[in-house]
Amino acid sequence: MALEDHLRDLHARLHSGAYRAKPTRRVYIPKTDGRLRPLGIATLEDKIVQSAIVEVMNAIYEPDFLGFSYGFRPKRSQHQALDALATGILRKKVNWVLDADIRGFFDAIDHSWMLEFLKHRIGDTRVLRLVQKWLNAGVMEEGKRVKSEVGTPQGATVSPLLANIYLHYAFDLWAHQWRRKHARGEIIIVRYADDFVVGFQDVHDARRFRRELSERLRKFSLELHPEKTRLLRFGRFAAEQRRRRGLGKPETFTFLGLRHICSTTRSGGFLLKRNTDSKRLCAKLKSVKAELRRRMHLPIVQQGAWLRSVIAGYFNYYAVPTNVTALESFRTQIARLWFRTLRRRSQRHRLPWERMTKIVARWLPSARIRHPWPEERFDVTTRGRSPVR
Repeated sequence: MALEDHLRDLHARLHSGAYRAKPTRRVYIPKTDGRLRPLGIATLEDKIVQSAIVEVMNAIYEPDFLGFSYGFRPKRSQHQALDALATGILRKKVNWVLDADIRGFFDAIDHSWMLEFLKHRIGDTRVLRLVQKWLNAGVMEEGKRVKSEVGTPQGATVSPLLANIYLHYAFDLWAHQWRRKHARGEIIIVRYADDFVVGFQDVHDARRFRRELSERLRKFSLELHPEKTRLLRFGRFAAEQRRRRGLGKPETFTFLGLRHICSTTRSGGFLLKRNTDSKRLCAKLKSVKAELRRRMHLPIVQQGAWLRSVIAGYFNYYAVPTNVTALESFRTQIARLWFRTLRRRSQRHRLPWERMTKIVARWLPSARIRHPWPEERFDVTTRGRSPVR
């Protein structure tokens, strides 16, 4: 059957109600902490239908979603979330930071609550039935179908949007209202998917917010990850306040792969320093090392072209101001891994380091900052329409 015939058949089954969602294929990918993250790979037919539904639902929900939500939204990115967080810390009175993570969020989404949330804005029962079919389709693992009564598989086209809708009602609206009605001092909020950071001026606000947030999430079958959720003193006065109490340097936190650090400029002013998360760095080097072993006997030209693309992609994300030392370290480690791999190709070790330095200079991009300062880009992208709140 030709592609056009398949699409016409799918279209007919959708309109007649004969369409049936198929279970997603469960695969696992390694996480930076050594554990495995489950992903669901949907069939091509389900991907086509889900993509069409996402287009329609995005038009409905984008006007509703709040400004501090950045994950998996059109024309929004991880760097915009990082810019908003940095700008909020630098411009607002932030003394405390709640670095939060929801435990197993995608696997804990309650189907009944999900459908209730959708009914607030979607009156078409056909769309609701489609979503319900995807939620109840289950997963195929080792050839066996496992029925799912909670959660939505990561990797499915519709999952990011459903996750945003769920947290829009479970967290965003509540947090926005809490900030307006209960906060004594200033509060900033930045959320990317199930990871979010909340900055507080007043410690009593921070403690009360964390306590009531746990109660709020529990209502929707969610909970804060006890090990990944921390309340820490952070901001321009954190170093002095900890010094007066006889404590060490201010604690740091990681958001979207960058470790945020309280530092100082050469003149002694406050500087928000952002470095590559060490776990992300080690995981990337480990994967490059394994792939280099697989490509060991390819020509140097092919290896160099591949490594150039790897480093360029890495720099495109992590080359933010204050992170150049980590970028240089990454490039140096890649060069050493490549050198060892090339020397293993022959038992005579004919490749001296002097020649290797020329190969490295030829193929590996140099470390340089590729992103502007977060406040500058935040002002340009928002143009004053989205103040840090």
